[in-house]
This record gives sequence, C-alpha cells and structure tokens, in this order.
Amino acid sequence: MAEKGPAARALAGGTDVLVQLRAGRFQIDRLVDIKKVPELNELSCSPRGGLTLGAGVPCYRIYEDQTINKLYPCVVDSAFIVGGIQIQGRATFGGNLCNSSPSGDTIPTMIVLGATCLITGPSGKRTVPVEDFCTGPGRNVLGPGELLVAIKFPSPPARSGAHYLRFIPRNEMDIAIVGVGASVALDRSKRNIESARIALAAVAPTPVFARAASELLSGKEANEAAIEAAAEAAKAAARPIDDMRGTRQQRIHLVGVLTKRALRKAIERAKEA
Repeated sequence: MAEKGPAARALAGGTDVLVQLRAGRFQIDRLVDIKKVPELNELSCSPRGGLTLGAGVPCYRIYEDQTINKLYPCVVDSAFIVGGIQIQGRATFGGNLCNSSPSGDTIPTMIVLGATCLITGPSGKRTVPVEDFCTGPGRNVLGPGELLVAIKFPSPPARSGAHYLRFIPRNEMDIAIVGVGASVALDRSKRNIESARIALAAVAPTPVFARAASELLSGKEANEAAIEAAAEAAKAAARPIDDMRGTRQQRIHLVGVLTKRALRKAIERAKEA
C-alpha cells in the first residue's frame, strides 16, 4: 500500500469499495485484501478488558457473540441492520468507518461508546477517537499507506446502557435518513444520569457527536423532561440538507424523535445492568 500510495485501497468486506470501483468513483492500481491479516481479525470481549474489534471482523461474528450481546447490545443494534444477511457476512465496522459516509450505521454507536481507532502505517502507530476520524463525506484522517487495524471499546461503566436506531422510508432503502445513538451511565440510585453521549448520522457532512446535548444530561434526573431537553439540543446540532431521501426539515424533526427513543432505551438498559 505504501508503494502505491493513493492508488492503493484496502479491501475488508468490499461491500462499499467494490461498488464504488464499478461505478467509476475512483481509479486505483492495487486493491489489498486484508481479510487474512490476524491483527485485523481480532475479536475479544470481556467485562474488564473491553471490546477489541478488528477492522476485518464481519458483522455476523459480532451479533453471534453472546458476550458482546450481553455487554455491548448497542454494537449489536448496529451490526444487525447493516444490509441483509449476505452483506453481514462480509461487511465490517472498520470498513463502514473508513468509507466515512455521513449515514454510516455503525459510527454513532462507536462514538457514544467512546471507542478509539488503532491506526498503523509507515510512520508507526497512533490512536484517534472515533468522533475525530471522519473529516468529510468519504474522507478521513488516514494518511498514505495507513490502515485502520482495530476499534477499541472501553469496558462498559457500571449501570450504563446504550442504543442505536435509524429511520428509513422502507426496508428496500437501506441508507438512513437519520440515525441516532445514545449512551447513559446512571448513579447508584439509578434515578439520575451521571454522564451521557449522543451521536447523529446523516444530518451533516460527517457523523456528529452532539456534545452540548450530551453534557446537558449530566447530573439530571433520568426523566422525560431531561430527555426532551436533550432532544431539542440534539436538533440544534444537526446540519442536514435536502436530498432525494428526505428534506432538511424532516431530518431535524426525526433527530428529535429518534433521540428521545434512543435515550429511553439506553436508560432502560442501564437500569437493567
């Protein structure tokens, strides 16, 4: 990859890059299959060690893992809605992140769970928070010859829960009009929110970490008033456009609706934790 520079691309699942190549979106000299690189296929999960998700791990391995289902149900939320069963046999969280689409269904989940990217390349290794990885539609922080090796998720905090959901007009259209992820950690009484993170998809040039909406919930009672306030703040963080899938006004409205639903489910999971 370093030899070819920008004329080389990595192939993890291929569910994005092969379609784009056929459409003539870009021209390359080398496509490098990373599916058999051991470090990119690591999948490990434990309560204390967190979750390490190699960039080449397909979605089906995630939702078939019972430990991940127990500790990281929000990750399963995303893995289970990436295309159909055939796509899930190939598609990866790492590829979805590197494709850097504003509507990527796995990216808000990674953001709200505080995940970081392990990157390696000619200059060595570095880590980048997922919320800083995408820089524009189809663009990200990877330099020439660099690879995303894995995504690291910290151990879930005590009494925490998270949820991701999206809105699509029909099952045949698999690209989100809006997607929202939310995570919360409750205090010992399970009545108040200690911390929260909210992330949005398909409402800006990149996935959005709604920082102000997230911070608004800190120290608040986990009730409908707090959820409503956070939803309004999340709407203010959205910068959508009109396109063939939806209007700007519709998307802003959906951000509010989905933020409330995601937070309610996240709080419910936190209370059950």
